[in-house]
Amino acid sequence: MARGSIYKRCEICRKEGIKGFTNCSHKEAQYIICYWVGHKQKWETVGPIKKEAERILGLRVAAITQGTYFKPPDITFKDFSRKWIENGPQVRVKPSTLRNYQSDLNTHLIPAFGDCLLSHVNQEMIERFFTRLIKIRSPKTVNNIRLTLHMLMSYALKIKYISYNPLFGIPPFKVEHEEMDFLQPHEIQLLLQHAKEPYKTIFLTAVLTGMRRGEILALQWGDIDWNSNVIFVRRSIYWSTLKEGEGKTRWQFVSPKSKRSIRSLVMSPRLKEALEIHRITAPVSAHDLVFCNSEGNPIDPDNMVKREFLPTLSFAGLRRIRFHDLRHSYTSLLIAQGENVKFIQSQLGHASIQTTMDRYGHLLPVNQYGVGSKLDSQVFSSHPQELTVSLTT
Repeated sequence: MARGSIYKRCEICRKEGIKGFTNCSHKEAQYIICYWVGHKQKWETVGPIKKEAERILGLRVAAITQGTYFKPPDITFKDFSRKWIENGPQVRVKPSTLRNYQSDLNTHLIPAFGDCLLSHVNQEMIERFFTRLIKIRSPKTVNNIRLTLHMLMSYALKIKYISYNPLFGIPPFKVEHEEMDFLQPHEIQLLLQHAKEPYKTIFLTAVLTGMRRGEILALQWGDIDWNSNVIFVRRSIYWSTLKEGEGKTRWQFVSPKSKRSIRSLVMSPRLKEALEIHRITAPVSAHDLVFCNSEGNPIDPDNMVKREFLPTLSFAGLRRIRFHDLRHSYTSLLIAQGENVKFIQSQLGHASIQTTMDRYGHLLPVNQYGVGSKLDSQVFSSHPQELTVSLTT
């Protein structure tokens, strides 16, 4: 029968000459579990939380009893992170997501845990790391870094490099709701008046379709149905950084953000007219691109924003917004003209209607005048009408 014990050790007490294990009240004190594997005694530092020590000891004892106990490989966090990038996300996620993972690792996680053995990264170390990080980064940024660490640890657990994921029990930080910005109709007109081609048509496309920046710059002439007045979103474009793209083509076509992002969009008469004129003057592109540079290659999205979009806002006397806020401007226009929320979801390419409601629900009109009287009229009128609405759970 496997057995084990829990002790509490404090470095402060040890420096003061108190040897062995004590029950001091110092915050720096750590819980240590001790258990036997055959004739060998194993020691493991868990952290300052006793319940966590009890939980891990229970896992160890159960594994020993069931014959499933294993010794974690001796690999540092830094070395394992390379293994994870090569064998995990590199073959499963989009290039932009992979770049975010690598940035989180190189900027934050490896400096914090790189030289530590992966199996020694515990809950207490991670909580201490997040406590420092939240003081200099926003909750949303910290949550993104937490997700990267969680994905790495989940992969380590899957291939049995650790026996538990220390991220379990550490909740994400609360992110305050941030009001989105969008342009009013008269501001949209000002933007277009001060923009030069082909960027004027690019901005118009963003405002009248809600397409993402990468989707617009990957748009091909074959994606436009001139007879049905429909634009099909079938791909996006990814640009690597200068370092990533060194010695090779920096751009590539990729699939849109999600399956729902592959969609058909209504093309307004004014947008159709602008695209028809643009087609006459646009350079010929070997990639059949609607918007391209003079050589027929894709437009660099960052250069477009820095050299064209932001200066145009300034010339027009408008506040500085993100290019993505043109997507919000499109949504606000649809809401203002009373379009159905389900239709708005389909045009934006959101995976669920809940996403649409969470982001734009506060813009929806609320008309509660006479609601009570209308309810009474339906139920208590002398000739109540039968309901024809289908109610589903």
